[in-house]
Amino acid sequence: MKTEITIPLFPLGLVLMPKSRLPLHIFEERYKLMIGECLDHKKEFGVVYFNGSEVRDIGCTARILKVLKRYDDGRMDIFTKGNKRFSIRELNEERPYLQARVYFFDDVIEPAKDNLQPLALKGFSLLEQLDELGYDESTHRDMDIEDFKSISFLIADNEGFTYEEKQKFLEMTSTYQRLNKAVAALENLIQRLRLTAKIKKIIDGNGQVSESMQDQLTLH
Repeated sequence: MKTEITIPLFPLGLVLMPKSRLPLHIFEERYKLMIGECLDHKKEFGVVYFNGSEVRDIGCTARILKVLKRYDDGRMDIFTKGNKRFSIRELNEERPYLQARVYFFDDVIEPAKDNLQPLALKGFSLLEQLDELGYDESTHRDMDIEDFKSISFLIADNEGFTYEEKQKFLEMTSTYQRLNKAVAALENLIQRLRLTAKIKKIIDGNGQVSESMQDQLTLH
């Protein structure tokens, strides 16, 4: 039986991945209270994706690494880091802020796959290509090439992906599946970015976009 605990919940319009860094400006009274209690008791809080109409039931806890600034009215700028994934069992509204009874989960243990390292190396290569296109993805440079789970989350957290895509990556319990799909999605993203840049260059030069190039952009 899975162990369940109650944690404070912070619904946000984003998806937090394990080990991802997240700065937050805390200004609502209920969240000032929540973060204050988390700081006092050295507790983590859960971040769940709220898309404007529904709160997803899979999220990730955030550990407060540092209070960057405190304001006279109680507002705070904090710096957090994603830690453990959880699944919501039941919501609790006894406090001014939302709480949830959750259980934590992790990736399943899988047989060793010979293609995990090539996938990770391909992912790093794609991140380097993003650097060349003007995106700052330098956080991967100090990562352990054998830490495939962390690499899968790093690639899945790319800013070029939608929050819906990121949520699917967060919910996966197979390191191989996440890494494989995230690398493929990143490759498609780079192709779109290169094609978009090429079209922009043609347009800026008063050129005409060929039908074949328009088809490529539409297909991706």
